[in-house]
Amino acid sequence: MFDVVVIGGGIVGLATAHALQTSRPGFKVLLLEKESTLGRHQTGNNSGVLHAGLYYKPGSVRAKLVVEGLRKMVAFCREHQIPHEQCGKIVLATATDELPRLDTLWERGNANGLQGLRRLNPVEIKEIEPHAAGIAAIHVPQEGIVDYHAVVKKLGELIQSRGGEIRLNSRVSSLRADNGTWKVSGANGTETARLAVTCGGLHADRLVKASGMRPSARIVAFRGEYYKLRPERQSLVRNLIYPVPDPKFPFLGVHFTRLIEGGVEAGPNAVLAFAREGYSWKKVNVRDLAEALCFPGLWRFLMAYPSMCGYEIRRSLSRTEFTRSLQRLVPDVQSTDLITGGAGVRAQAMLSEGKLVDDFHFEQGPGILHVLNAPSPAATASLAIGETIAARLLNPGSASGQAIPSKSSRVALAA
Repeated sequence: MFDVVVIGGGIVGLATAHALQTSRPGFKVLLLEKESTLGRHQTGNNSGVLHAGLYYKPGSVRAKLVVEGLRKMVAFCREHQIPHEQCGKIVLATATDELPRLDTLWERGNANGLQGLRRLNPVEIKEIEPHAAGIAAIHVPQEGIVDYHAVVKKLGELIQSRGGEIRLNSRVSSLRADNGTWKVSGANGTETARLAVTCGGLHADRLVKASGMRPSARIVAFRGEYYKLRPERQSLVRNLIYPVPDPKFPFLGVHFTRLIEGGVEAGPNAVLAFAREGYSWKKVNVRDLAEALCFPGLWRFLMAYPSMCGYEIRRSLSRTEFTRSLQRLVPDVQSTDLITGGAGVRAQAMLSEGKLVDDFHFEQGPGILHVLNAPSPAATASLAIGETIAARLLNPGSASGQAIPSKSSRVALAA
């Protein structure tokens, strides 16, 4: 019998297993991953940004975890010689109606303890990003880029070096409570553990159901599509250039990101995916699509924001429209400068009333904790998230265990 089974081999699941082993040396840990490799989906398809905590409400769990998580992730990368760079980013206001929102970001960043923040005027913007155009900006020097693939690989190695077991190609179909333990069953048989954690990402709500609990939110998959700048035009962007986000949505808008392995990425947009692992318009999963279309929350969301949803689809289908969005930040970018990049699918928890859950969201029962929503910046914050989950599981009644506040058997964190 294992002490704990962790379901999901993305960066949050790996960080949780790592934290449990660190907290309890000798703990028997089993990690199950349905894919043939670790970090296959959200972790493996993000843009590799180290976020500092500029956007999040001061005092919120999300703000605390990302600020602490950045510190831990940078230290982890230094210790294990993982490629990373705190190159800084600018958040750019291009119109006067964005200035109040920029002021809010400035206040939040300072309240969250970000170091070295600077307000920039148009001349100072050009000093940092010569091709960017804006009327004001915030420079965030702590933000950066990292090789999350290398982080995932190292976490897997550390877990196994401490006696933990990682099983790939191990899809889980059910979790059943049995006399103070959890029976976890799947294609490769049944294992027993005293504790269970699920970090299922795109299938997180299904794992809640598989354990006999009712999820308080539904996962809706949004695809984010990227372009890359042609090599001869990469000089248009030095580091990271972001727009001022719309606070109504948990998406940061299309932006420019210098990649740790070289090159510059532009995107992502956000369109409804027709499969939970649907990385293109052509990928359709009948079950996934039917579940989404039968969910009242999705229709309420679409009816609440029809113009935004329509624009995202138009931008997805039109390189010219995508280019127009990028030109708000860097006017010199032309559609001929773009080449098709990759895509990622975001597991977005949505409530039945159509509201997007914009914070970490957990469901908890005796001996089990489900990570139902782990939005950006979950990768940056993963080591802090893992430690928080480990504290909650191992010491549910202690002060450290209360790092994730609970309400009966559910944990729902609002920004």
